Amino acid sequence: MKYSSQMVAKPYFIFALILLAGEIVFGLAMGVQYLYGDFLFPAIPFNVLRMVHTNLLIVLLLFGFMGATYFLIPEESERELWSPMLAKLTFWVFAAAGVATILGYLFVPYATLSASLANSFWPTMGREFLEQPTITKVGIVLVVLSYIFNTTMTVIKGRKTTISVILLTGLFGLAFFFLFAFYVPQNLAMDKFFWWFVVHLWVEGTWELILGALLAFVLIKTTGVDREHIDKWLYLIIAMTLISGLAGTGHHFFYIGTPGYWLWIGSIASAAEPIPFFLMILFAFNMAKNRRIVHDNKIALTWAKGTAVVGFLGAGVWGFFHTLAPVNYYTHGTQLTAAHGHLSFFGAYVMICFTLISYAMPILRGRPHGNGPKSQKVELTSFWMMVIGMIGLTLALTVAGIMQIEMQRLPDAANAMGFMETQAAISTVYMVRLAFGVMVFLGLLTYFYSFFVKEEKAVA
Repeated sequence: MKYSSQMVAKPYFIFALILLAGEIVFGLAMGVQYLYGDFLFPAIPFNVLRMVHTNLLIVLLLFGFMGATYFLIPEESERELWSPMLAKLTFWVFAAAGVATILGYLFVPYATLSASLANSFWPTMGREFLEQPTITKVGIVLVVLSYIFNTTMTVIKGRKTTISVILLTGLFGLAFFFLFAFYVPQNLAMDKFFWWFVVHLWVEGTWELILGALLAFVLIKTTGVDREHIDKWLYLIIAMTLISGLAGTGHHFFYIGTPGYWLWIGSIASAAEPIPFFLMILFAFNMAKNRRIVHDNKIALTWAKGTAVVGFLGAGVWGFFHTLAPVNYYTHGTQLTAAHGHLSFFGAYVMICFTLISYAMPILRGRPHGNGPKSQKVELTSFWMMVIGMIGLTLALTVAGIMQIEMQRLPDAANAMGFMETQAAISTVYMVRLAFGVMVFLGLLTYFYSFFVKEEKAVA
């Protein structure tokens, strides 16, 4: 570890992993409820489980990004973090607010939450992914502003690199587009239109800039390839991300009351959205092929390459499956949407967090060359368990989505099956989905175990 202030990243990484475990547990509980509707009911109904599941995902990724930034920026800027104390304070404030919000979801009826906590003064609750009370949203803004200010001051006072500039651009975009969470038009079409300014332009816009910067940092450290070479790839990837991602917002404007030209804009732009993810595959594997060093932390490079591949499959391939307007007419809102969502979030964003944690945590624990061979072998096992489990889960959801379309969407009104009838007919597929979900969770537990593996002492 070159800079002592990098240690502030450690609690962020640990808490992100704890939240990931919680997210998967709530996801498994939802999987059981798909099969046995009375499971945990009425204590925790499905809508609350889903709300906690998705909110934990957002918060854990923010913690992962923040930890990665606080580790990366001092090295890129060649100076200590501007204020380690501010970073520590931000952690505790964000962790306390996040835990309090989740406990509120679990133990307070959502209608009661909505009637309090400033939502009656400024209504912002009730929208998917943005269910947080207004006061929590204000807290998120303050936390993110503190995070960006600390990072920006460090960069301003130190060396400026392509990685740090692109990372900062992504962070400023993240902060700006979250402000649309406070704008809730009365008109439903307008509400959905601007809601996507947060959800899409985070996931398929600014977060991709953060992803590219973090991936480039780890590749530089583990391959030794010249920074200039990596920068050229990074510029190309980011340019394609911005071109396709911004206009690609239009694929969410199909059939919601927006003008018909969005059918063309959304379809054409979205067809280009897999390109930056495919470029990430070429980027990662090209850097690995042309590496100048063989880093002892091999598993971090494995995570980096896995991020590129699985991110392309989830965000690129599965996204393209139902992004064209004539196809989306039948597929939207089916389990195909869930299949795309699970694999893309895991491949692009959860795996980049694993990549940074696998590279940085050994260093933060006094192991500059990475964990020992035995620990890395266990971690490699966890890598494959989680990747195979998530791909299996995605395939199961894909089959379920196709069956939904065949039973519910394609037949005429007289022959179409009802929603609950369809769910009952595909329950066997949900069993398969649940089994692969358990595999993902066991893979995460194996990952946790890799931190505690004792290496055999070398014989003199």
